[in-house]
Amino acid sequence: MMEMVLWLSVGAIVLLLGISFFFSGSETALTAASRARMHQLAKSGNKRAGLVERLTAERERLIGAILLGNNVVNILASTLAASVLIQIFGEAGIAYATIAMTAAVVVFSEVLPKTLALMRPDSFSMVVAPVIRVIVFLFAPITGAVQLLVNSILKAFGLDADKASAVSGHEELRGTVDFLHSEGEVVKDDRDMLGGILDLRELEVSDVMVHRTRMLSLDADLPTSELISAILESPFTRVPLYRGKQDNIVGVVHAKDLLRALHKVGGDPEKVNLSKIALKPWFVPDTTSVQAQLNAFLKRKLHFALVIDEYGEVQGLITLEDILEEIVGEIADEHDAVIEGLTKQADGSYIVDGALPIRDINRTLDWNLPDEEATTIAGLVIHEAKLIPEPGQQFTFHGLRIKVLRKTHNRITQLRITPIEQKTKLG
Repeated sequence: MMEMVLWLSVGAIVLLLGISFFFSGSETALTAASRARMHQLAKSGNKRAGLVERLTAERERLIGAILLGNNVVNILASTLAASVLIQIFGEAGIAYATIAMTAAVVVFSEVLPKTLALMRPDSFSMVVAPVIRVIVFLFAPITGAVQLLVNSILKAFGLDADKASAVSGHEELRGTVDFLHSEGEVVKDDRDMLGGILDLRELEVSDVMVHRTRMLSLDADLPTSELISAILESPFTRVPLYRGKQDNIVGVVHAKDLLRALHKVGGDPEKVNLSKIALKPWFVPDTTSVQAQLNAFLKRKLHFALVIDEYGEVQGLITLEDILEEIVGEIADEHDAVIEGLTKQADGSYIVDGALPIRDINRTLDWNLPDEEATTIAGLVIHEAKLIPEPGQQFTFHGLRIKVLRKTHNRITQLRITPIEQKTKLG
């Protein structure tokens, strides 16, 4: 009889270790399962994926129920093991039970199931979800009471579980893309494109606009023939016209409208009335988000807007192409003027146009220069130096050695940038 009881106890211990295996594997699988993948499968009609999605939506209840069940079976298995080994070895059985159960729990109830769950978290979680749902339901009163107690203890120390910071969806996506790129699973162009989409809501039009110093605008009071020649010779489709001063934009001429007007009058520029074909200018604040401006372009079916500051002065212009380039990179066509704003030198340094946007440099060279305080590389140098430098001055920041080559009035027009690591290798 004693022998039978002994074997039954051993069988119970093995069964409890198996249940512990199930709980440990389920915990890892359900927390590691891809929520996006489960959502996609649930939408396609997979009921188990939908069950996983519902379980992981209440993570505290889920983890509480699993941990409660796992601890109960582990403690019960250890108690039974101690009872069996005490009967065999006497008081020394306690030490033997501790060693044996520690090894058994670590190997068979922790490491092995969690390793298997991490190998196939999605499929593992869908297999165990129906059973876990029942366990979560049965343990709900206990886990609820435990969670209430935990929250009370946290509040006693000035912590509030309901206000715990969480990573936003945008940050999670960006982190995932960057991680997959570092692992070699996402190529740089795809990473830049996805990052550009995520950045749209964080950027303002002033960050991506063409600054007024590089904007082509023409005096509307010039002779009509001169205006038409300048518009047709420019590489741009739309050209703003001003009267009196450059901030006083009175219209925007579209090259296609101009060609139609010329065709109607037999090609005689003197018979063209530019004021009639010029479009009414569309002004947008420089603080408008790029995402909002993209939506406005699509809604109004326009591709061109002038950017003004809080005083109503024109700061530049923005086009639909400028926004799209933030996503897909530089878009060039057969009429684009080729301007070399970034040239690599034989010694590994770069000759850079001061007006080149920091975002373009980061995208092209895979650098991480900050663009919160300045839009252009010249603006970043002035911000870091806390002064307007003279040609020949050098600065070192963000892992780069920057030398000012040219300056026009108070504008830095050309820089030499040398990555310090590369220079160290050459030297």
